[in-house]
Amino acid sequence: MQTRFILIQPSHAGNVGATARAMKVMGFDDLVLVNPRWPNVLRRLETIQRASGALDVLNNARIVATLDEALDGMDHLCATAMTPRDFGPPTRAPRAHFEMLLKQELPAQAESAPEADLPSSLPEGVAFLFGCERFGMANEDVYRSHVALSIPTNPKFGSLNLAAAVQLIAYEWRMALGGFAVESSTPPPVRADARQVAGMLAHWEQALTELGFLDPAAPKKLMPRLNQLFNRAQPLQEEIHILRGIAKAISQMADKAQSPAND
Repeated sequence: MQTRFILIQPSHAGNVGATARAMKVMGFDDLVLVNPRWPNVLRRLETIQRASGALDVLNNARIVATLDEALDGMDHLCATAMTPRDFGPPTRAPRAHFEMLLKQELPAQAESAPEADLPSSLPEGVAFLFGCERFGMANEDVYRSHVALSIPTNPKFGSLNLAAAVQLIAYEWRMALGGFAVESSTPPPVRADARQVAGMLAHWEQALTELGFLDPAAPKKLMPRLNQLFNRAQPLQEEIHILRGIAKAISQMADKAQSPAND
């Protein structure tokens, strides 16, 4: 499915740039502006700065005069409207609607709007429509859509910045399509093997003896118990290095305490 984000009469250049950024991080690049306030909005400094590297989305974006032009090739229209309408398409949360859409479980629209009947197969193009920052979407643009997406927000304060709304819709749609795998920013942990644990314990046995904590003549079960402790802990190689560093520091302090100068 082709995915298109359409900004209807955007008035702030920064929101256009931030929208491009929001789209790119979710893997989308089809952006269309309908009659924006600034004819050169795609090249304005604020737009470029707020895009923060998503210049390819801006370069690929188109400016058109009418919504009809922006909808060319799209067959499933999703309006975004915070204010409920007493007439028009059903209002749904994005996640719920996307699940129904992809499972082809959407019911047909009311007979009062036969032109909005939903197809029985997956659409070829999905368009997300966003109204201008000040007034939102016009009623006639909502009426022609198949659904009015409403982002669940605080009932007492649901006002979202335009680019923030785009980011949320883009995220929910990407997750519905399968999402991206999360890549770890740190290397996988490497467990210490039995030989490394045994070497560390031998180092600790020496240090504890030098410290006077362990009596070699009567060791009892101190070292076997420590062995069992570290077997349960399953230390990493880096942690073994830390423990051996502590043992080394103990030996140095014990040696210093026993030196003639300290006597």
